[in-house]
Amino acid sequence: MTVVRRVARPMLAAMFVVGGLDQLKHPGRKADTARPLVEKVGPRIGLPDDTELLVRANGVAMVGAGTLLALGRLPRLASTVLAATLVPTTLAAHAYWEKQDPAEREKQKVQFLKNLGLFGGLLLAAVDTEGKPGLAYRARLAGESAQRVARTTRREARHAARAAGREARLKAARAHHAVS
Repeated sequence: MTVVRRVARPMLAAMFVVGGLDQLKHPGRKADTARPLVEKVGPRIGLPDDTELLVRANGVAMVGAGTLLALGRLPRLASTVLAATLVPTTLAAHAYWEKQDPAEREKQKVQFLKNLGLFGGLLLAAVDTEGKPGLAYRARLAGESAQRVARTTRREARHAARAAGREARLKAARAHHAVS
């Protein structure tokens, strides 16, 4: 692991670990903020009605995935989970477009953009293969290799068939010549 990854991952994860612990310890504060979004979206996707439980579950995901990311364990999966936790948090807590007070609107807009930046960083971490080829690249390479082997095999089979035909004609000519 490079020095940049070793330093950047814990820096990116810190906000989620701290925020997740706060959600676990004090879910009531966040539940009031999350309730309108949960009431709107929850029934559509089958979420329970208990907003505090959902806030705690989000906190557990943030602490767990944040810790994994900080330690460099399963960083792509951890980043993906953190990105998923960030979406409802941002929509519930920082919907600046709904605020009437200009000062509050500006404050929530800054928080929204901060979360948007974190989301971008998490997306980059989620696709970071640490310089090693990703699965998509390896699958494409394997497919190309299989195609190359198939082309080579067909070409070699044609050459072998032509050589066998020439050999058969040569033997037939020798046999005919020996009989005559």
